[in-house]
Amino acid sequence: MAVAFEVTDGEQDGQGDWAVLRVSGEMDLVTSPVLRQRVHEAVADGRRSLVLDLSAVVFCDSSGVGVLVATRRLMRSCRGRLRLILPADGHAGGGPAEGAHVNRVLAALGVRRLFDVHPDVPSAVAPDADDRADPLSA
Repeated sequence: MAVAFEVTDGEQDGQGDWAVLRVSGEMDLVTSPVLRQRVHEAVADGRRSLVLDLSAVVFCDSSGVGVLVATRRLMRSCRGRLRLILPADGHAGGGPAEGAHVNRVLAALGVRRLFDVHPDVPSAVAPDADDRADPLSA
């Protein structure tokens, strides 16, 4: 079964200076360059506050993780902010939440702690949302 990969701009209403990129489908060797390009376009457009909504990503391999780590480095280098939207491992029904795969992959690789993770876009763009301390460089 082929899963379409898509990166779309989120609505800007009420998001302040945050650019929201909603990612869906599979983040793999073939599709990850698309996300990398969209991130670079946002930064080139002067966006320094970026939310990557990964809640609709169903699969992420090492190339997808590499794009996330590279995005973190890029945002740090331009004194920007990066927040990820990742669902918990499951939802109220007990089954796996869509997008929880990325959360599990990042945790298994020990890099989840490098990211400022939120459950949804409103909490990520809230003015009082605390940026995580940067424990490590990556």
